[in-house]
Amino acid sequence: MGARADGLANFARGLGSEEIFPMRMASVLIVDSDPEIRNSLQRGLRKYFGLVETAEDAETAETLHKRCYFDLIIADICLPGRPGVEWVTELRERSGQMGVIFMTADADFEKAVSALRAGAIDFIMKPFRMEQLMTATKRYFKRQQGRSSDFVLRRKPQAEQNLDFSGIVGSCEKIKDVCQVVRQVAPMPSTVLIEGESGTGKELVARALHDWSGRSGSFVPINCGAISAELLESELFGHIKGAFTGAHQARDGLFTYANGGTLFLDEIGEMPLSMQAHLLRVLEERSIRPVGSNREIPVDVRIIAVTNRDLAEQVHNGSFREDLYYRLNVLLIRMPSLRERLDDIPTLAKHFVDTLAAELGVEALSLDEAEISRLCAHDWPGNVRELKNVIERCLLLGSSPGQYVMELAGSKATAEPSEVNGELPLAQVEKLHILRVLELEDGNKSAAARLLGISRKTLERKVQLWSRG
Repeated sequence: MGARADGLANFARGLGSEEIFPMRMASVLIVDSDPEIRNSLQRGLRKYFGLVETAEDAETAETLHKRCYFDLIIADICLPGRPGVEWVTELRERSGQMGVIFMTADADFEKAVSALRAGAIDFIMKPFRMEQLMTATKRYFKRQQGRSSDFVLRRKPQAEQNLDFSGIVGSCEKIKDVCQVVRQVAPMPSTVLIEGESGTGKELVARALHDWSGRSGSFVPINCGAISAELLESELFGHIKGAFTGAHQARDGLFTYANGGTLFLDEIGEMPLSMQAHLLRVLEERSIRPVGSNREIPVDVRIIAVTNRDLAEQVHNGSFREDLYYRLNVLLIRMPSLRERLDDIPTLAKHFVDTLAAELGVEALSLDEAEISRLCAHDWPGNVRELKNVIERCLLLGSSPGQYVMELAGSKATAEPSEVNGELPLAQVEKLHILRVLELEDGNKSAAARLLGISRKTLERKVQLWSRG
């Protein structure tokens, strides 16, 4: 932890450079099982706070807290003996709303949720740069001084939150947890990785993070699997005139357009390895170099990466860089499948009926208990996107969504024995299956190819062949 000492010196200088809530009168408690971390943090913070105490576990911290009130607690989530989250939750219930910053070596979604429920104002991944802790600490004491409006907004009681949160509809616990995390981390610049099956609403979460971030720049999306490796570098970073054949004029990249805002990297798992190295450098240096240029351009861009693949598995098999994975995985949000949130189907179905009927200018469908029961019985391999597509189809045709999914399940059940018995030619079975997956993915060939386990080029070749025939 030698580099941490240098970082703490910068941290100390940074704290002393601004007029903040009178920190020399404030007290801080550091709770961590690692003595080097405790001592280094204590040395760095002692000059700027009236009192800085340390404890190696929750029991010792409890003893110290009985002797003295602490304005800020900086604690590891995983403490020996008693979990840090459990202790802090009980402490805040007994002693009021002191500030808490959690440290963790594990970017686990459930731990993040538990930390937020315990009232954490921030949580920082280990090993961390001291600048991160400096930012979190300064942010907290500035809020104590001014109580900014966005802090009050993010701390609204759950009962006051709208059900429809930046387009995210649902009230099950897993969705509530996602929304709570979004509210907490949106104003922070940290990179976020969102995982989940296709059609679960990952982009909605990304847009919610941007909408609630307060960032002045734009939300700029790019599908990393839809652009060739040769063009992706220019698309992201831009190029100068004459950089390559056809570069008749200079062009800004998406990082430039997203400056001050958010860059949404959809299907990050499909990014070529060569581009992964370039992206890693940008995340580390916070600057870009247009293709053909020797000039570095600083950028202020928040990265939100999305995938329906298991990136950890891709790291294991060598198709994704381990160092980039850890750079992206500062905070991991997992979107539940529709199968995991069946209680939300009635709400989602009504939402889609109301919004789509208005958009299409057609009469809304009636969803009685029988309709809802049929919808809840469906397995929804295409998740929320499939439910939306079914509702739209039935609105256009004036038919029953429940009846449609029942017929769909029935045709699937009868088709399977036929396929096994050879009553349909294999080529026809393949065609029907591929077209069905394409329909579920709303025509998105990249997403369909991933579900089918084939390349996009193979899928396009088959579709072109069928269109000729």
